[in-house]
Amino acid sequence: MGSITVVNHVSLDGVMQGPASPDEDPRDGFAHGGWSVARTDGVMGERLGRRMSEEGALLLGRRTYEQFAGYWPHQTGNPFTDVLNRRTKYVVSRSLEEPPWENSVVLRDVDAVAGVHASTAEPLTVLGSGELIASLRDADLVDAYLLMVHPVLLGSGRRLFGDGPGPAGFRLVDCTATTTGVVMATYERER
Repeated sequence: MGSITVVNHVSLDGVMQGPASPDEDPRDGFAHGGWSVARTDGVMGERLGRRMSEEGALLLGRRTYEQFAGYWPHQTGNPFTDVLNRRTKYVVSRSLEEPPWENSVVLRDVDAVAGVHASTAEPLTVLGSGELIASLRDADLVDAYLLMVHPVLLGSGRRLFGDGPGPAGFRLVDCTATTTGVVMATYERER
């Protein structure tokens, strides 16, 4: 069986919406887009880069997939584009028919994700994809979280851990503080 790890930026008050750019996710009138960018540093870049170099596939919701597919295949002069293009990308969507990005596979629902999770030893990494994360959490499919907790309160926005199905235990397995005060903490599910 593989593993599913959620990798996400989150504010102190639990907001995960729109961390990368002002127009990334303005749903529900969210006006704080791009809140994580100022706190990105070399420590975070090195750690995330090391993670990107590991084997495994991406698991993305449709919105995040479409944002990534519209951006990453066209970038040059960075270490990420080739890795992302080569990597298998599972996109969970009921509406996407022909994924535009090479090495992409459409999964129709969380049951299909559970099938991949059970049938492969390959680790799956979820980036962004808040609605997908909630569905995976509700189905008890998340094995670990790598959270970049930013020292900022946003007050509004979509939260990583909204109303969930109930208690779940995790243990801290790694923690690194960046030079900008972001805490990068990895929690594994206690089963």
